[in-house]
Amino acid sequence: MGDTRLEPLVLSQAERLTLQDWAKRRSTAQGLANRARIVLACAAGGNNTAVAARLGTDRKTVARWRTRFLRDRLDGLSDEPRPGVTRTITDAQVEEVVVRTLEEVPEGATHWSKRELARRVGISPTSVLRIWRAFGLQPWRTETFKISPDPLLIDKIRDVVGLYLAPPANAAVFAVDEKPQIQALERTAPVLPMVPGTPERRSFDYVRHGTVDLFAALNTATGKVIGKLSAQHRAVDFRDFLDEIDRQTESGLTVHVICDNLSAHKAPAVHKWLLAHPRFQLHFTPTYSSWINQVERWFAELERRCLERGVFCSLDELKTVLEDWIKTWNEQARPFKWTKTADQIIDRICRYCDRISGPGH
Repeated sequence: MGDTRLEPLVLSQAERLTLQDWAKRRSTAQGLANRARIVLACAAGGNNTAVAARLGTDRKTVARWRTRFLRDRLDGLSDEPRPGVTRTITDAQVEEVVVRTLEEVPEGATHWSKRELARRVGISPTSVLRIWRAFGLQPWRTETFKISPDPLLIDKIRDVVGLYLAPPANAAVFAVDEKPQIQALERTAPVLPMVPGTPERRSFDYVRHGTVDLFAALNTATGKVIGKLSAQHRAVDFRDFLDEIDRQTESGLTVHVICDNLSAHKAPAVHKWLLAHPRFQLHFTPTYSSWINQVERWFAELERRCLERGVFCSLDELKTVLEDWIKTWNEQARPFKWTKTADQIIDRICRYCDRISGPGH
C-alpha cells in the first residue's frame, strides 16, 4: 500500500561509502547504524514492505527514513532536536549560588551545605549540586599546606629537582628517609575475609607488640629500595645505614643522598663518616617539604599495601613482613616519574604566597 509509486533512491559513491561506514562501525550509535542499513537496502531495490521484512523492522520505519533521506540526504538521518524541559533556574540564581559559595558562609557554620544554600536561593538541593559541579566547587572539601620558612628554599628545590630530572653522570641518586615507630598491631578478633556483598572486616581495637624503625633509600633511577630495620633512628643508626648504602652501591659511582633536615643527619658522627667517604654527598630538602623526597611516595605504597591492613602477632613477624615486602618490591621495581620542574614548583609556591598575602589576609 503506497509502495508501488516510490521515488527511486539513488546513492552517490560518497554517500554509499559513508552509509556503509556508519552501518558497520562499532562506535556509531545503534540508531544511526540501523538507519544507514535501511537506506542501503532501499537503494538496492525493493519497496518499503520488502525492506522491512529483510531487516526485521516495520514498514513505517522504513518509509520514514527513506523519505528523510530523499529530502535531506545524509543530514536527514541524524536525530532532530527535541524540545527540552523549560528552564526553571535563572542566570541570576546560578550567579547567586556561585557568589555565596565563594564569598559567604552561613551563620554559625564554616561552609555551605547544598540544603542550606538551596533554602537561601530558593532552588532545589539537586540544582545547587549541579551548579557546584559545573563550576568545580566543592565547599565540603579542604586541603592543608605549609609554606617552608627555609631561607634556602629556592636553592634546595633547584638542587633536589635537578637530581631527579638531570642526574649527574656516573652517579647514583638515593632518596632517603626513616619511617619511625612502625607498630606491630594484632587485632583482638580474627579478620573476617571479604565475601560477595560484604567487605573485609576487622575489629576496631588491637594489641601492640612493639615498634621498629625502617630506614629506606630509594634509587631514583631504578626504583629499587635499600632497607634497614633498627630499634631507633639516632645519628649512629643513620651512619650505619649509610654504610649499608655504600656496601650495596657499585664502587666508582658518586652517591647523592637526598634527606631531610633531621638533626641526626647533621650530627658529628655523620659528618665524620662523610669525611671518610668522599664519594657521598648529602642534599637536604627544604624545611617542612617532605613532599619533595621521592622515598615518601614509596612509604605511602608500603603503608597502603602492607601495613594499613596488616595483622602482626609479634615484632619478629612485622620485621619479616617488611623484609619480604622490600624484596618483592625490588623484584618488580620501577622508578617513580618526577614531572614538575623547579620553576613550576617555585611558581606555584609564589601563587600561594600571593593568595595568602592578598586583601583580607
